[in-house]
Amino acid sequence: MDKQIIKAVIGEKQQQIGKTRLLQRSGLFDEHSNYVLVGVRRAGKSYTLYQDMQARLSAGTAKVEDFLFINFEDERLASMKSDELGQLLDAYWEMYDQKHPLIYLDEIQNIIGWEKFARRLTEAKYRVMITGSNAKMLSREIASTLGGSYIQRNIYPFSFKEYLDFYGIQLDKNWEFQPEKRLMVVRHFNEYFYRGGFAESFDKTDKREWLTSLYQKILMGDIVERNKIRNSRIFRLLARKLADSVMQPTSLKRLEHIIKSTGDNISPMVLKDYLEYMEDAYLIFSIPNLVSPLTEQQTIVKRYFADNGILNLFLMGGETKLLENIVAIQLNRHYHNTPDELRLFYYNKGVEIDFCIPEVNRAIQVSYSLDDLDTYKREVGGLVKFLKTYKQYQGIIVTWDTEQQIVEDGITIQAIPVWKWLVMNS
Repeated sequence: MDKQIIKAVIGEKQQQIGKTRLLQRSGLFDEHSNYVLVGVRRAGKSYTLYQDMQARLSAGTAKVEDFLFINFEDERLASMKSDELGQLLDAYWEMYDQKHPLIYLDEIQNIIGWEKFARRLTEAKYRVMITGSNAKMLSREIASTLGGSYIQRNIYPFSFKEYLDFYGIQLDKNWEFQPEKRLMVVRHFNEYFYRGGFAESFDKTDKREWLTSLYQKILMGDIVERNKIRNSRIFRLLARKLADSVMQPTSLKRLEHIIKSTGDNISPMVLKDYLEYMEDAYLIFSIPNLVSPLTEQQTIVKRYFADNGILNLFLMGGETKLLENIVAIQLNRHYHNTPDELRLFYYNKGVEIDFCIPEVNRAIQVSYSLDDLDTYKREVGGLVKFLKTYKQYQGIIVTWDTEQQIVEDGITIQAIPVWKWLVMNS
């Protein structure tokens, strides 16, 4: 690898640090800890690196030349191999004569075998922050190589509260009782509900066009190309069917049948791989049934999209799906499931409960409206039955705009509008 190219990349990134305009996001980083930031493409991982660097510049604890910042999606580094990563430090030292840099490595999953270099950096007492757009970079094998020297942080598209912050809307203690402020929140929520939380799209005239382009990059770059998939058409079909199935538990067998009914053939093993590729790219996430056997928890799940803006690309009049999806996103932000720890579930045994969080004893139904009597009986009745069995749980129904306290058969349930619930649970 030509070190002159590396030097040019280092110098250009250093110039960008102070010029990049940021909306400060929550999430403090320890000054001496090392981090791996993961999440869907364009969620804000790179901006989080900029935020950390700018905070150090503002505090006077670092100068621009102290940062070794590399983005591995730079086409000039496309041919770099893992055994050449040491040249990053060599090039930096030729520029700054044996300084001990703060190291930021963006989208490092593009370099196969990167984890050994990352481990070596921490053993040499460098402070390192790494980002990636693929969950496989935190597989057990890689985590073992890193040796526990990095803290994982999941980076998500903007929450609704962050969306309001972006537009300068500050919510004081009693904001929901102020008609003008309440109306402003609801108006902004309508846009957020359909277009999602990718901050780069906020100032775009045609947000749908931008979201379509992003989806294509995730599909083709992060999934199809990375996993060397020959038939991308099946992948597109699978994504559409998953969008149609939001809200419903879906088995591998059912998805296989749906795909085969269109004339395409796919084996259960390949289908399982395809779904894992989607989760690895953070396009979708899944939650299991709280009361299912362990084997079914892995095969019969509810799947949701990482952002409402992407899900809405597939839907026409899909408000009920978007409503449950946006609740799932917010819960996933706080109670993210990992292969080693499940925290977020749905419940299906005699009654159906959309979301259950055992660690906080909370059961949540999602219903666009409670005005229809049959809907009211189904949603409230199911929750009452569940709460009689699980007496320690609190019951909530997230709606579009209904707010009321419901008392049925001695059980109290709180119905709350989604825009208020999102702000309260940020």
